[in-house]
Amino acid sequence: MPHPLTEIDRVDQGIEDYLASIGEVFRAFRQQDSGCISYGVRVQGRPWFVKHAGGGKGLEEVRSSLGFHTVFRHPAVPALRGSFTTADGLAIVHDWVGGEVLYPAELGRGDEARRRPEHPSARFKALPLPAILAAIDTIYDVHCEVTRQGFVAVDFYDGCILYDFETGATRLCDLDNYRPGPFILEDERLPGSTRFMAPEELARGSLIDECTNVYTMGRTALVLLEDRITPTMGDVARRASDPVRERRYANVADFVDAWREATPRQGA
Repeated sequence: MPHPLTEIDRVDQGIEDYLASIGEVFRAFRQQDSGCISYGVRVQGRPWFVKHAGGGKGLEEVRSSLGFHTVFRHPAVPALRGSFTTADGLAIVHDWVGGEVLYPAELGRGDEARRRPEHPSARFKALPLPAILAAIDTIYDVHCEVTRQGFVAVDFYDGCILYDFETGATRLCDLDNYRPGPFILEDERLPGSTRFMAPEELARGSLIDECTNVYTMGRTALVLLEDRITPTMGDVARRASDPVRERRYANVADFVDAWREATPRQGA
């Protein structure tokens, strides 16, 4: 018999009825800006991550995610295993991985929420510096591969970072808006958090390319490290996130090389 998640094309039920009929739904993520709803579901003893959209912006994002993940592979990005239509939309299926999103929607938005001691972001930033640097290194490794494969990262922020506080593993999720690049922005702005977004992502007619992603990666270091960033690392991150494109590193690989040169070596 075909696997009820990874080897089907369509079901005639709504997504929640279908998932309940084939396994145990143990998590539901309902407070998503896109309107998608995601589920952790255990089927035949194995957990899976299922994202579903019924229409509108959410359906656009799920289709975009399907296009990206069908092509892109990296060990730190949960693999796409299947997709199927339902009576009320489209679902995509990924491996389930452990960890906590650093900026979960259900815990509220804004600086006040992120700074509560129990918040994953606050707990992450309280980790030993080598652990944070290792997580950043994984993020940069993924984005070197993203650009190598001809994609541009769109809507990357700390809500895409999944950190396992038990194992120290870092993975990236919800890369729904990553797309082939470069491209010209035809809308008023791209989706995303302004804490991570380059100025050109907020201006219609702008070129969105690898240099845009250099900015986002620089902001990632500044956001995750805050006042723990060393002066040398800070110089690299601030150059990467310069509002003037011409003053940034030319590409993600050059930035990552400079970052790793500036990063304290463990045990040094």
